[in-house]
Amino acid sequence: MLDRILEEAPRFFTYYNMIFVLKAMGTTLLLTAVGCITGFVVGFAIASLRATKMMALMPFRILITIYVEIFRRIPFLVTLFIVMFAIQVISRDISLFVIATISICMLSTAFLSEIIRAGMESVPRQQVEAAETLNFGFWRTQLRVVLPQSWKVIIPPAFAFMVMFIKDTSLASQMGVIELTFTGKSLMNRGFSPFLVYGMVLASYFAMSYPLSRLGAYMEKRLASS
Repeated sequence: MLDRILEEAPRFFTYYNMIFVLKAMGTTLLLTAVGCITGFVVGFAIASLRATKMMALMPFRILITIYVEIFRRIPFLVTLFIVMFAIQVISRDISLFVIATISICMLSTAFLSEIIRAGMESVPRQQVEAAETLNFGFWRTQLRVVLPQSWKVIIPPAFAFMVMFIKDTSLASQMGVIELTFTGKSLMNRGFSPFLVYGMVLASYFAMSYPLSRLGAYMEKRLASS
């Protein structure tokens, strides 16, 4: 096995193969970034809406609660195929990358909204009631009282989810999206050793996820209570 790896290494580590791998890493990072940014923005809106008490918004709270509970329990691969078949009924011209991005955003929104909601609920209820007594509006209470204290609870699981999400994007290769795992399959189909190919894939995933996990640990320390 080692002899084969050493023999194939000069043919494997060529300029075009490395560009192929780097582009796939870029696609993986782009899917993760778009999914997590969308998940944070929409997830914050969902968590805030679920925290309201207005009776007029009750139907919306019920709908988004059902949405969150469903997509947190459906495997990501199943979500990918559901979205793909649903979109292809409307149009067959939409790229697989767009379909994967939509699926990732739906999944990340469900998970991150729950993480944000848990962080918001960690703030003592007395502080929210005190803000209401001082005639703070709902959004002012969220931005001035709740969020500044809830970040230290939100950050650790949010970064853990993002690190996990980098790996979960590999499932997009099952529908033909050219990301890192798909690149590994393609290179192995060219006759390279699976140990060489997937060793490179493993190192690439580690190179993408480790800095993110260290950033999460750093921010957790910075936000921790003294």
